[in-house]
Amino acid sequence: QVQLVESGGGLVQAGGSLRLSCAASGRTFSRYAMGWFRQTPGKERDVVAAINWSGGRIYYADSVKGRFTISRDNAKNTVYLQMNSLKPEDTALYYCAATDSGGYYYTQTGDYDYWGQGTQVTVSS
Repeated sequence: QVQLVESGGGLVQAGGSLRLSCAASGRTFSRYAMGWFRQTPGKERDVVAAINWSGGRIYYADSVKGRFTISRDNAKNTVYLQMNSLKPEDTALYYCAATDSGGYYYTQTGDYDYWGQGTQVTVSS
């Protein structure tokens, strides 16, 4: 069982930056592929970025390429999402997710076994 706890969300002006963190419990974090998703009311939960166990395979949604960076520190059981040049359309509830199929990255919600509670990101114009 893995428990995920997100932090780092908040209110920021357009053009600003935030760094989200997702701390995972358990000793096998380094075997997990991780993902960041976001969701707004009435819409589906969509992938933002995903990373395999080693960090050697990374995926970004087109909408965040060049602005967001996903990374992980397996020694700290933590995955990060650095968000720069934020736009109002980035406003959403951001979720961290994990799957023990760690060799690749995954972009569908159904691929993940564990989810955090989410952290709100609000970007004002």
